[in-house]
Amino acid sequence: MNQAIRFHETGSADVLKLEHVEVGEPGPGQARVRHSLIAVNFIDIYFRTGRYPLALPNGLGSDAVGVVEAVGPGVTDIRVGDRVGYLIGPQGAYSQVRVMPADVLIPLPDGISDRTAATLMMKGMTAQYLFRQVYPLKGGETILYHAAAGGVGLIACQWARAMGVTMIGTVSTDEKAAVAKANGCTHTIVTSRESIAQRVREITEGKGVPVVYDSVGKDTLEASLDCLQPRGTLVSNGTSSGAVVLDTKLLAAKGSIWLTRPAMVHYIHPRPHMLSMADELFGHVLAGRIVSEPQQSFALADAAEAHRALEGRKTTGATVLVP
Repeated sequence: MNQAIRFHETGSADVLKLEHVEVGEPGPGQARVRHSLIAVNFIDIYFRTGRYPLALPNGLGSDAVGVVEAVGPGVTDIRVGDRVGYLIGPQGAYSQVRVMPADVLIPLPDGISDRTAATLMMKGMTAQYLFRQVYPLKGGETILYHAAAGGVGLIACQWARAMGVTMIGTVSTDEKAAVAKANGCTHTIVTSRESIAQRVREITEGKGVPVVYDSVGKDTLEASLDCLQPRGTLVSNGTSSGAVVLDTKLLAAKGSIWLTRPAMVHYIHPRPHMLSMADELFGHVLAGRIVSEPQQSFALADAAEAHRALEGRKTTGATVLVP
């Protein structure tokens, strides 16, 4: 028997329950993975609250690292004993052991610990696809990045520094501003006491930025648009404050702005491309350009507490569950 977090209805963190779930042998194309660490991501909250619908009851989580215990027929590039991580596939990562489609598993290099890998699968690969695919940065740009001290944000700070990108990052407190700067964010804006658009215009000498990466959504939409250069791009990669509702005439009024709402699933396939994305990410880590460790950890049974901390903006960097 295996312990796993499941929920039978959507709602607050209270709906998350630790249950015993039977785990069988892997079938064709599958592998059984015993988790060492499980990542907590804001998208998990979207599933828990019903913003992203799931058939219920269900498990939660799509991002973890561990060791392969068994493989099913037809699995050739994953072997028993391999250390692996994953970030896509069916919900259910909040568990001790699970059976997974083998083609979503990413082998981990020897030089990267499970603790580091647990912060990289979803968060590091998100930074990769935002910076290298959605709006490909070449180096030398000045960009605005919201939630710069979050799990993805701290990796983005370091990736921007490695590429020679000037990153302006928004944060909620002075303490988070210090953390973001220590990780490579060039300028920070403390949103509790500073105007985002005014500070961006000051930093850029009135020019604005060519791209804004906005994972906050409703509360920052207007400021994000006001920070962009004519024909700039708003990458709406999250809605932690609420959904973005926009009259497209506003895009013309603000300077013929481009708007995209990307999803990882459309940037990570096919499998060889996913592995090449991971190779680029791991290369930065192995070279010391990106350093990442969990900043908060909770027992698997305390997943609800982890969600409350994340929703309450009480976390910095990556949060993990320990099964």
